[in-house]
Amino acid sequence: MRIGLVAGELSGDTLGAALIAALREQHPTAQFCGVGGPKMAAAGCEIWEPSESLAVMGLTEVVRHLPRLVRLRSQLRQRFLAAKLDAFVGIDAPEFNLGLARQLKRAGLPTVQYVSPQVWAWRQKRVRTISESCDLILCLLPFEPAFYADHGVRAEFVGHPLADQIPFEIDRAAARLALGLRDDSRVLALLPGSRRGEVEHLGREFAAAARWLAHRDPNMQFIAPMASPELRYLFEQQCAQVAPRQLIRLEQGRAREVLAACDVAIVASGTATLETALSKRPMVVAYRMGRMTATLLRRFALVKVPFFSQPNLLAGRELVPEYFQERVTGEILGRAAWQWFESPQRVAEVEAAFDDIHQRLRRGGAALAAQHIAALIDASPAA
Repeated sequence: MRIGLVAGELSGDTLGAALIAALREQHPTAQFCGVGGPKMAAAGCEIWEPSESLAVMGLTEVVRHLPRLVRLRSQLRQRFLAAKLDAFVGIDAPEFNLGLARQLKRAGLPTVQYVSPQVWAWRQKRVRTISESCDLILCLLPFEPAFYADHGVRAEFVGHPLADQIPFEIDRAAARLALGLRDDSRVLALLPGSRRGEVEHLGREFAAAARWLAHRDPNMQFIAPMASPELRYLFEQQCAQVAPRQLIRLEQGRAREVLAACDVAIVASGTATLETALSKRPMVVAYRMGRMTATLLRRFALVKVPFFSQPNLLAGRELVPEYFQERVTGEILGRAAWQWFESPQRVAEVEAAFDDIHQRLRRGGAALAAQHIAALIDASPAA
């Protein structure tokens, strides 16, 4: 069995590594190649291009990188077809992967999209073209398959691998000890994103929120796990512009430990919000994009859901405060985080809701996804 993979950014690399391990568990001689990060490489994938190559965000940002992305897609198509694959699996990054999958499907290759595009949230007409690109959609969220069923697209809910990886009970004191954090004062985690565009849009305001909170509680500890050395340097420069020196401690990676250690987190919208919820930590969520992209979304009413953070979407109500575009300011984020510190009853209520989300998402994740992929390959005419 030989499978081509294309994973976008840090979260896709994590999902890809878990999928590779699960497929190898079922098919020990399976081989993998394509686009991935260090976790996929460590799991045994032959990396042709790093995941960071796909890490662009927003409509205008994609347009700027379009010529390079088109060339990369063409090169990957040629290499995948020459590699005699049994299947192609796109992991997240739907803007890139669906076009590539369409080309490979037309050439007769079984194609899978692991992580549903958020067509239920915005630009719903895209679902008409997804069936042209994919034989199967593997969904991480429980409400997604019903949406696809209404449009005649095969989709399966496999749960979220993070729900299997993160324990139900987390030892905050042990995490603080491992990170060298004091256990006698509050800890706020800052997660400004895993992509450069996210950190560029959010980093200064996250640092400003820490400064606002430090005025309220001078003993509060601030810690930020950074996804890469490049992003760490960028955020360090932003912190130096708006916050007192050494107010915020930066860690390379260790996001899960930081979330375990903190009391409250301020988080960039995306997979990190789900990881925070599964860690049972109250949070404030922020989302900023390029001004032109935001204007287009608003002008054409492209967004069809009331929330953008995963905890709120899964709950169907506002569990955690979320702020978009011009409402992402240091003071607004700081005040929202402070309300969590001052509301233990509200924290207990949201922790119970996060427990429910954790239970619903724990389905075997990568192992179930691997079973569906193997079944698709076995059922293909070329098998």
